[in-house]
Amino acid sequence: MKKNRSIKRIITNSIVHVVLAILGTIWVLPIFFVILTSFREESGGYKSYIFPRGYTLDNYKNLFIQKGSLNFPRWFVNTLIVSICTCILSAFFVLCVSFVMSRLRFKMRKRLMNIALILGMFPGFMSMIAVYYILKGFGLLDAGPLKLLALVMVYSGGAGLGFYIAKGFFDTIPKTIDEAAYIDGATKWDVFWKITIPLSKPIIVYTLLTSFMGPWIDYIFAKVILGQDRTYYTVAIGLWTMLEKEFIEYYYTQFFAGCVVISIPIAILFLKTQKFYVEGVSGAVKG
Repeated sequence: MKKNRSIKRIITNSIVHVVLAILGTIWVLPIFFVILTSFREESGGYKSYIFPRGYTLDNYKNLFIQKGSLNFPRWFVNTLIVSICTCILSAFFVLCVSFVMSRLRFKMRKRLMNIALILGMFPGFMSMIAVYYILKGFGLLDAGPLKLLALVMVYSGGAGLGFYIAKGFFDTIPKTIDEAAYIDGATKWDVFWKITIPLSKPIIVYTLLTSFMGPWIDYIFAKVILGQDRTYYTVAIGLWTMLEKEFIEYYYTQFFAGCVVISIPIAILFLKTQKFYVEGVSGAVKG
């Protein structure tokens, strides 16, 4: 009986490994295609073959030295500025709201949490038109730099609604620490800034990472706010512009090179912070 069970277990494990290997291969194929195309020497759009006939680094070189309306280095800097400002503001808002919901007890607390949960179920682009006209009314869409400021406001403004994961992590920190600090004369701000935040490195890293990634991958809100001013495009809009009818024949391979370039900062950031990312999520799940 034991022998039969061990054989069945080996067969089951083998099947699972084969299925996972197939799924992993399917998942990696698009990434492999993007990298191959970024080194393709032949210009133009779609080709009937996958492996390039020739390889070159000119796609990456031209991406950074090209002049004119399709200025990838400028888009990269724009996105970097928006991402850094957004992740700092968003992390501050999320952590403050999470601390309040986790530690303080006040009237309407549960109702506010339920409202935040319900609002989080609706996609953000439902409010896109309203946000556009509000920003336009304040004159934030009149100039390019102001549009980038408006973009930061849009990304970070509603960040506080996503407090549930951070709140779950804060719930795992013993409240006796807070009570001891209050006895010693600490204020709520002192407890938050000097005690809770130093103990919450994993969730802070998680919040910063997710907030930083938003501007890199968002297209809809950025396109609505930035309009047709290509100088202030983010990389998501700029790369999509390369696939427009008048540009695709020349910029098709540069588009894939750009996709590889913008994935590098995110990949490095995630690899460096993966430990804290996992700890932040696991702590939130426990909470």
